[in-house]
Amino acid sequence: MPHHADRPTKLCAVCGRPFQWRRKWQDVWEEVRYCSNRCRSEARRPANRQRLEQDGP
Repeated sequence: MPHHADRPTKLCAVCGRPFQWRRKWQDVWEEVRYCSNRCRSEARRPANRQRLEQDGP
């Protein structure tokens, strides 16, 4: 099991905060874009969707 400092990180597509790899994401890590369910639901809101499309992944 990797130590916390050795885990890969990404930036959330909505809030821009860094988040770390989790075991439950080990098979889909390349597809994970959001740090939380809250950010995932915010991305689905029409106002945020336009902003995210302009910024890109």
